[in-house]
Amino acid sequence: MSETPPNTLQYRFDGPEDAPVLILGPSLGTTWHMWDRQIPELSQHWRIFRYDLPGHGGAPARPAAAVQDLAGRLLATLDSVGVQRFGYVGCSIGGAVGADLALRHPHRVAALALVAASPRFGTADEFRQRGVIVRTNGLEPIARTSPERWFTPGFAAAQPAIVEWAVQMVRTTDPGCYIASCEALAAFDIRAELPRIGVPTLVLVGAEDKVTGPAEARNLVAGIPDARLALVPDASHLAPVEQPAAVTDLLLMHFSSAWQDTLASIPAPQAQGFAAPFAPVVPVAEIAPAAEQPDASPAGRDDLYERGMKVRREVLGDAHVDTATAASDGFTDDYQQLMTRYAWGEVWSREGLDRRSRSCVSLTAVVASGHLGGLAQHVRAALRNGLTPVEIKEVLLQTAVYCGIPAAGAAFEIAQSVIQEETTPPA
Repeated sequence: MSETPPNTLQYRFDGPEDAPVLILGPSLGTTWHMWDRQIPELSQHWRIFRYDLPGHGGAPARPAAAVQDLAGRLLATLDSVGVQRFGYVGCSIGGAVGADLALRHPHRVAALALVAASPRFGTADEFRQRGVIVRTNGLEPIARTSPERWFTPGFAAAQPAIVEWAVQMVRTTDPGCYIASCEALAAFDIRAELPRIGVPTLVLVGAEDKVTGPAEARNLVAGIPDARLALVPDASHLAPVEQPAAVTDLLLMHFSSAWQDTLASIPAPQAQGFAAPFAPVVPVAEIAPAAEQPDASPAGRDDLYERGMKVRREVLGDAHVDTATAASDGFTDDYQQLMTRYAWGEVWSREGLDRRSRSCVSLTAVVASGHLGGLAQHVRAALRNGLTPVEIKEVLLQTAVYCGIPAAGAAFEIAQSVIQEETTPPA
């Protein structure tokens, strides 16, 4: 392990110093120890590089709210230790980092494996809602429910020590860095870019994964030109932990063959000085048929509208915006476009105030104008923009002084209901 300068990541190496480098990237809420069961075998063939996400595993709490930022920090770390070209395996958000590297720095990536990954992880609303819950309640609700997201019920019942280890990984994560990672996943969407991933890719998924399951894996395989799908039976989201032998064999097979097929100047794992070739097992795998990729942007929309729609969705949430646009017709469509371009594409997109400040202004303005019918959506937006319930309370107390007690009283009643709804962890 090494000290961590700014804009780099905490890391460790395992395996021979002269071997080709294989990177293992972690899932959200885990540490590099999620790959411990793969190290003995993989390190016979490669020099294994593992890293922790910011604020995970004792790493410095320097939040990164974009996958590109995480990928940039990883490259800076690799540059600092002289690693130029590598194979990459990533689980969940670690897979998103690998896909970003393959898209933006293809000359660095020799071969790729995406584990429990997706071209778009659920919806932005889901991850921003998770950020609201953590900001209000801390990480305990997330830690407590992690085993049901990560493992099959049978494994969780049979392996209580591993379940407790998983819970403790989440509990010891920095909340601010966890929230930033949720923001990174909320904004991640490479569906339209998948055909540009040009490296040999293994898409590996647990057959019982309810977080990023086989359907998401097949979308990746359908979009990436040189990709194949490996379905691991009796495994959920953390397949490397739940089925370590099967995952290890799949990675050995993929990277041994993929590296030999590239034009990279990296020696194959069977070169002199490495362990004897392994005896592979035949995985449960399939090739998904190609499928049409979704159109990334509707025709006929200008850049200001597209920017406004992006900000509007980030602030108000997909569900609210989808409802508003679905209800629009020939009579109201021009108004929807005006509001999207002007309010969201121009004013909300300006750099003079951050979104927290704009939410404070918006809450005050809604109360002052008496337009309390729109207050609930602005309270939800304020929570998504990073305001805590205590800060929202202070804003409403301020409105009591300048806007009047009756208006503030009605606002408190609405805000209280919304905050209870939005910040109560799922049972």
